[in-house]
Amino acid sequence: MGSINKIAVLYGGSSSEREISLQSGLGVHKAILELGFESELIDYRNIRDLRELKNFDFVFNALHGFEGEGGKLQQNLDDLKILYSGSCSEACKNTWNKKFTKEILERNKIRTPVSLDITFSKQIVENGLQVNSFDRFRPFEYIFLKPEEDGSSVDIFKISDNKSLEEAFQKCTYPNRKFIFEEFIDGREFTVTIIDNECLPPIEIITKNDFYDYDAKYLSDDTVLKQANLNREELEEIKMTSIKAFNALNCSAWGRVDLIQCSKTGKFYVIEINTVPGMTSHSCVPKSASFLDIPYREVVGKIIDASL
Repeated sequence: MGSINKIAVLYGGSSSEREISLQSGLGVHKAILELGFESELIDYRNIRDLRELKNFDFVFNALHGFEGEGGKLQQNLDDLKILYSGSCSEACKNTWNKKFTKEILERNKIRTPVSLDITFSKQIVENGLQVNSFDRFRPFEYIFLKPEEDGSSVDIFKISDNKSLEEAFQKCTYPNRKFIFEEFIDGREFTVTIIDNECLPPIEIITKNDFYDYDAKYLSDDTVLKQANLNREELEEIKMTSIKAFNALNCSAWGRVDLIQCSKTGKFYVIEINTVPGMTSHSCVPKSASFLDIPYREVVGKIIDASL
C-alpha cells in the first residue's frame, strides 16, 4: 500500500441493501483511519460524476446491492483508471446473477443445487407447482424461490406447495422480475471468506429461522456464527470447492462463498458467491478473521493489499 494514501469508501446507494452498506462503510472507514490513511465516506446516492473519485488514490467498495456488485461500477472505474477493491466487472456481473453463476459452476463441474429460472408473475402462481417445468423438483420436499439478481437474502422464500407459492408472491417486495427456483438441500450451512486466494477458517451458520434470511443475517441476536467443526477431509474439500468456485467465476482480491453440506451425502454444494460481502458487526468476514486473531482493521488492510 506504499503508493496509497487517500482512500474513498463508497457506500450507501439506493438498493434494498442500503442500510447494510451504510454499516459496512462506517466500519471500513474507521478501520482505514486506524491504519493511518486518509479516508472519506462517499454515499453513492450523492455522486453526480464518478470522475470525482479520481481525487483519491483508491476506492474501497462497500456498496452492496446491484450498484456495487452488478459489474457496471467496476467497468466505469476501470474506464476511468481508478483503483478499487474487489473483483472485476465480469466477475461481479456473473456472481450477481444467480443464473449465470450456476451455469458457470455447472460447466466447471462444481456442485450447485438444481434450479429453474422463471419470471415470478401472477401466472406462475395461478399455474402452481404441478406444471411440467417443475418435474425436476418432484423428489424434494421443499424448494427455494430466489431473485435472479439481489443480495442479503431479500425476497427469498421456502416453497412447499401452491399455498406457500401464493403467499410468497403476496409478500414479495419486487415481484414480476426474474427469479430462480432452487432445490432445497437439507444440511449444514457454511460460508468461506477468501482474501488474496486464501481461505479463512470456514464458518458454520446456525439460525433458528427457516434459513439464513435477512433477519438472521443482520437483525437477530440468536444467529450463531461459529468456527466450523469439520474433520480434515471435510475442511480440505470445503476450501478446495470454495477456491475452485471463486476462480471459476474469475473473482479476485476478496469475497465470500456460501455452501451447504448435504446431510445425506456429506458433499458440499455452492449456493452463491459474494464479491462485496458485508462488513458489519454481524458479518461473516470479520468473524472468520477473528478465529485467527486478525482484528477488523487488519482485515481491511489485507483486502486493500489484495486488490492492488
